[in-house]
Amino acid sequence: MEKEKAKQYIYIVQASLEPSKCKIGKTNDLGRRLSEYNNMTGKSQENIYRYLFTCEVEDMTQVEKDIKDEFQKFREDKKKEIYFFNADLFEEYVKSIKLHPSFVKEIFTKADDKNPIVKIIKKTTPSLKERGLTKKEVLQKAQKSKNDEFYTRYEDIEKEISMYDKKIWKDKVVFCNCDDAIDERNGKINEKRTSAFALFFIHNFKNLGLKKLICTHYSGAIDLFNAGSESVVYLITYEVGEDGKIKIRKTSPKGYTGSFDDPLSLRILNEDADIVCTNPPFSRAADYWKITIKSGKKFLIISNITNVKNKAYMRYFIDNKVWAGYNRVDWFQDTRKRLIDAAGHWYTNLPIKNRPKYELLKIIPLKDIPEKYKKNDDNKILIVNEGYIPDKYKKPFAVSPRIILNGLLEKGYKMVQDSEYVPYINGRRCFGMILVQKTVFE
Repeated sequence: MEKEKAKQYIYIVQASLEPSKCKIGKTNDLGRRLSEYNNMTGKSQENIYRYLFTCEVEDMTQVEKDIKDEFQKFREDKKKEIYFFNADLFEEYVKSIKLHPSFVKEIFTKADDKNPIVKIIKKTTPSLKERGLTKKEVLQKAQKSKNDEFYTRYEDIEKEISMYDKKIWKDKVVFCNCDDAIDERNGKINEKRTSAFALFFIHNFKNLGLKKLICTHYSGAIDLFNAGSESVVYLITYEVGEDGKIKIRKTSPKGYTGSFDDPLSLRILNEDADIVCTNPPFSRAADYWKITIKSGKKFLIISNITNVKNKAYMRYFIDNKVWAGYNRVDWFQDTRKRLIDAAGHWYTNLPIKNRPKYELLKIIPLKDIPEKYKKNDDNKILIVNEGYIPDKYKKPFAVSPRIILNGLLEKGYKMVQDSEYVPYINGRRCFGMILVQKTVFE
């Protein structure tokens, strides 16, 4: 009798104390693999691994390779299977796997966090009760080790803001409403323990002609840049007094969480702020964009470079409520100011003038585009690469997200679909792209 072929699986797994990361791998035995993760030598007993997604595939080696190729910029270490994680990225990972030609069937996807998570694998690790732990203790440990927020470097902020007309900032109230640590003692700033956004605007307060700067300062379980942990959230404001000197005011409103969606933060956003400038947490970017854009205020923020092809954000680009800023951001810092490689980009609704990356757009007649950079997929949709854009072409065509970030939408083109377009050529899935169409003909 012919031996039954072993089944092959792709999985996404995450440790409870590492919410900013996940591991995407392959296995022939889901139960054994999870058990191996939960019995690693030197791993904290509280750091429990669980599956976020599992599925059966025909060729797990090929699927894993294609995942590595497609999401290489979101791998923490190019030699390991560790990927950055947030809700938006998880959706992208799962969608990519399920669209792969080798995908057979989904076995498990994590439940909504509001509901209990049901594991599909028989228990391979002791329960919290068996370990002598409570859920509260595990959550506290997770909060202390939380590292899903990436902090922006001073030079990246300076580089981006230098591209805009200084008049934009004159007499404006700037609100930095996401994790901006300021170590202020008796009116003096410790620059080594102050976040880059706050520090930039403090240094350039008079040069930009700001009216006021408002920042949140978290001082609690997460010790940002070793600025101290007092379990207090402060609001710190800078403004020019009648004597022409900068006045610093530090308050700790009762019950204030410091979160961008706290009622007080929302009041400041809607009633006081003119421009929001910050790096919202990757894990809550969709919520942040929704609140900020709804406020109608000007903004200059950093988010994942993939947002231009993520359904949660594409409608904003279609409705011309947001567009790419000037620069991408490839390096961030953790709470200890160690460098982290993560692909981000600036996004804004401030005017863009003379974008340098326009030069990367090769807008020419279709017949002049080299054959190797244009092809039709199985649906007869034109796909162009290497920055080539067909001029006077009336049908929708597909481009890479990079082309949108280089400013194509400002050249008389629009997105025509509010979700990623996944082309197939000869039945094989290609990288996700964006459908665009020319709207302005000279």
